[in-house]
Amino acid sequence: MSAAGKKADTARDAEIVRVYLETHMIPDPVAAAKYVGSDFTLTFTGGRKFDSPTGATGFNARRYKWVKKKMDRFETVPGENETIVYSLGTLYGEWPDGTPFEGNRYVDRFVVRDGLIVAQDVWNDSAERLLTKNGIEA
Repeated sequence: MSAAGKKADTARDAEIVRVYLETHMIPDPVAAAKYVGSDFTLTFTGGRKFDSPTGATGFNARRYKWVKKKMDRFETVPGENETIVYSLGTLYGEWPDGTPFEGNRYVDRFVVRDGLIVAQDVWNDSAERLLTKNGIEA
């Protein structure tokens, strides 16, 4: 049970994730950090690990000219003291050379505990898109 003695509030936790993602996409990683706990861990594509939203913002600045998420849906899994929140959708933006892209699938998995995000895992098709862009296909 949570500190309040009840199950996690999944609707509230999904909204926290939505606002965090919108803030992070500005990009304003400093403002986004107010939605994460002091023990926050972010595991990015390729197993890259960061302990704050600024890590992903810095990495994305090298990977994309700019990038945004089209958040199609959120799915929640309630727990006794935390909620697992999945954000599913697509990425759109520009590669570093200015070439636009869209429809790049992503899944982000969050752990929200006591109203703060304590973990985020990120997966997307960017590597596959870059392989195809460079003529490398299965």
